[in-house]
Amino acid sequence: MTLLITFIAAVVSAVIWYTGENARMMKIGLLCYMYWGASLMWLVDAVFEYAEMGSEFFLPAAADMLNDAFLGVCAVVLGLIVWTAVLMIKDPCNIVRGAGRDDRRNIL
Repeated sequence: MTLLITFIAAVVSAVIWYTGENARMMKIGLLCYMYWGASLMWLVDAVFEYAEMGSEFFLPAAADMLNDAFLGVCAVVLGLIVWTAVLMIKDPCNIVRGAGRDDRRNIL
């Protein structure tokens, strides 16, 4: 489940990056790198786990699937938090820096 969730997030972010007009300015590529890296990490983990467990790998318990799904959602949310922090720091549209200036003009 973790691999599936991060793979879906990686594909969605890659499609948005490729088709979006402002995607490069909004640092969507950073999301692509994070999600594709996580997908690759969990793919390697799945390969080694399959080599260790054999066919039992395809019969996980419901609790294990729920834990894996929760971990995948947490990884996607953490990626979004990191991306938002980078956007706040880089401020490509000057929204954060310009917000204080607009407020002062309205008061005066």
